[in-house]
Amino acid sequence: MQTASISQFDSRPAAKPAPSIEPLRALVANDMDAVNREIIARMASDVSLIPELASHLIAAGGKRIRPLLTLGAARLCGYGSDKHVLLAACVEFIHTATLLHDDVVDESDRRRGNATANVLWGNQPSVLVGDFLFTRAFQLMVETGSLEVLRILAGASSEIAEGEVLQLVIANDMTSGEAEYLKVIKAKTAALFAAACRVGAVIADRPLAEAQALDDFGHNLGIAFQLVDDALDYASDGATLGKNTGDDFREGKITLPVLLAFAKGNEAEKDFWRRVIERPEEQAEADWQQALAYMERHGAIQETLARARHYGQKAHQALGLFAPGAVRDAMAEAVDFAIERAL
Repeated sequence: MQTASISQFDSRPAAKPAPSIEPLRALVANDMDAVNREIIARMASDVSLIPELASHLIAAGGKRIRPLLTLGAARLCGYGSDKHVLLAACVEFIHTATLLHDDVVDESDRRRGNATANVLWGNQPSVLVGDFLFTRAFQLMVETGSLEVLRILAGASSEIAEGEVLQLVIANDMTSGEAEYLKVIKAKTAALFAAACRVGAVIADRPLAEAQALDDFGHNLGIAFQLVDDALDYASDGATLGKNTGDDFREGKITLPVLLAFAKGNEAEKDFWRRVIERPEEQAEADWQQALAYMERHGAIQETLARARHYGQKAHQALGLFAPGAVRDAMAEAVDFAIERAL
């Protein structure tokens, strides 16, 4: 008599594959190749340091999620020409410029697993090449011929700069709260996500409702993305985040995990957070492990990720205006990927 194998009776469902950005990347692969060619062409300059330094950061990789979202949004809106390629390159240049400036302000030494440009070339070249990339971005905006596109992306660039200044103002100040923190991440991160998505509808000449839906999608995805990044700084092995784990802590940055642990802590814990955040230069070697212990005690990382999932759900809801299909599914999976990369 034939013996049945255990697998014949195992009715458990197969493990669901982890969410990925790859379905979206595959759908816009040809467009993304064109974006990469545009980026390389626009980095050209007779001043050799400019393409050398800019190429260092751009060639370091990254998931290029912002230009992918621009291409996906344009595809979702049925756009059939090629100006979305210019917009996606523009979005990547704005993002890259802000990274160069961020690393100087934060005195970072690692980005995407590599030494930062400011470490290799110094602060002045990093700032000036960041400025060059901003000018390239504005040239690309103008070439689309759309004043609305220019308004959206110029507004996002201004908002990012305001967010950077606000973060500097509230840095190392434990009297600042969640409202100020959310204002910073909405400006620094969500503004460009929202603009990157909205311009896809604008270039396709779609109704205002669709442009607003994509703006809402990008805005909420951007907040979720940053919340996960801030959680990973206290919970990642470093490879996931592409920078040194604990950088935010060592710099005394006010992020949601810190605010949550502080709010739930007793007076001794509050004194600890005030000392290590307000005077990070006085941090002792044992303070990092103590900070992790307090976060674990009060579930600060888990609560931060729960907030990220909340904003992720709002991003999903914004996509409901659009017809079901492969592009909408891929955009939705990008949301889940942004959140679940922390798990």
